[in-house]
Amino acid sequence: MQIRSTTRDGVALLTLDGDVLGGPDGSALHDALAAARGDAPLQAVVDLSGVRFMNSSGLGMLVGALTTARNTGGDLRLAAVGDRVRAILEVTQLDGVFASFPTAADAVASYG
Repeated sequence: MQIRSTTRDGVALLTLDGDVLGGPDGSALHDALAAARGDAPLQAVVDLSGVRFMNSSGLGMLVGALTTARNTGGDLRLAAVGDRVRAILEVTQLDGVFASFPTAADAVASYG
């Protein structure tokens, strides 16, 4: 998995590409979120448009990232969730936990 990190309108935008399998990927996502946070509550969007596959460890990685963001008083939102990842979110009933948007731009704008 590759992570590209940018900032748009004060929101950390993390674009994931490849298979999300947890393990070292989780550490890389955690590090990217920590670098994006600074001193303010973390407002982040994870763009999943480039994700081909995600296993349960990858899903746990996203839950951990959401917890990290919320513990800072912020939030983490998902963008461009593909059908395979959406199916995993629905089966685990996490689709109601994560705010999800069709595009990264929509997710960033949701922070208003």
